[in-house]
Amino acid sequence: MRIGSGHPQSWLRWAAGVSFGLILACCGIASTGTPGRGERGTLVIHGIGDVSLDPSQIPAFRAKGYGWAWSGLGGLFRRDDITVANLECPVTDVVDPVPKPFTFRCDPGGLPAASRAGLDVASQANNHSYDDGPAGLVDSLSKIRAAGLVAVGAGRDEADALQAASLQINGWTVAVLGIDEVLDPADEVAAPEKPGTAAGHDFALALRAVRDAAASSDLVVVMIHWGVELDARPRGYQVGQAHRMIDAGADVILGSHPHRVQPMETYRGRPIFYSLGNFVWPRLTPMTSRTAIAEVVVAPDGATRGSLLPAEIVSDGHPMLITAPQNFDMRRLSHASARQTMASWQRIGTPSSGETNRSSAGASGTSRTTLRRPGSFPRARAWAMSGSRCR
Repeated sequence: MRIGSGHPQSWLRWAAGVSFGLILACCGIASTGTPGRGERGTLVIHGIGDVSLDPSQIPAFRAKGYGWAWSGLGGLFRRDDITVANLECPVTDVVDPVPKPFTFRCDPGGLPAASRAGLDVASQANNHSYDDGPAGLVDSLSKIRAAGLVAVGAGRDEADALQAASLQINGWTVAVLGIDEVLDPADEVAAPEKPGTAAGHDFALALRAVRDAAASSDLVVVMIHWGVELDARPRGYQVGQAHRMIDAGADVILGSHPHRVQPMETYRGRPIFYSLGNFVWPRLTPMTSRTAIAEVVVAPDGATRGSLLPAEIVSDGHPMLITAPQNFDMRRLSHASARQTMASWQRIGTPSSGETNRSSAGASGTSRTTLRRPGSFPRARAWAMSGSRCR
């Protein structure tokens, strides 16, 4: 839990460093006194799907405040070690919307409540973080970091966008990387001298970023924006990409963009959450309001277990954990996943319209942050998927 949270058993300590100046200060944080490999503790990671802090999209925030977004979760994220979200909007005062049917803009005033709720990492690897152009994106990264959060998945240039955050917690070095395959506009992807989101349709570049992160970390978490809106299950190319990312060193994959929860899979003992659906989002339909939280528990010996915690967006911008999910068949999503993803695997030869590679050179690395947040946590009913041992 962060400093000033009022939870004395949990705490967060940032050791500031300098990377690309003040705008990247929170991304250049250095480790302080990381415990040795033999001192690892249990690690609990949560991942959530699409989050909007745009009061124009969710007017309830104007009346109820931004704490409303997190008040139905029982403090779950304050009692874990790392919480990662897909922040589906630029957090900026820049007003320079790109020409597209829908644009979002998060209120910077919504970040403190997210931080107090326990959010740690905000991925800007999505098709809305560029909604106010390059200036809005760069400003968003600055504001996210100024609020004490870690921003991934976008940057001032290609190398910055591909740079994984490195979190030192409970004796583990955890790398978190954001990848964006959904481009709207098409030029939103970062280039060597241009701000933007990470990797785009250059999957070889994304794989290289995963390998680089794995080379200097014990555990690699990838949040990837991909797939097709409202698809009930992943496309074949996604299954192939997920497996290749794990082969390259990823340990947890958190997917977003389809706006509904899709089946999860375990490949080589690593959990793949193909789509976590909406989370802090308007309640539009019953289907898109049924959501879930990815939970990954890593034991001190590296054994991992992934599961889905069911939740529902009960009103605009207000998800709640479901402790007796009679209508939320997470067991079906879990146990059907192997069969469904294997069926999808047979279609890998048919790529999506965006599955093309571009030639590019770029570097990726890791920035360092020190997080320590031990403690127990209450669980909604969940169905465990698998066990494996991490590095």
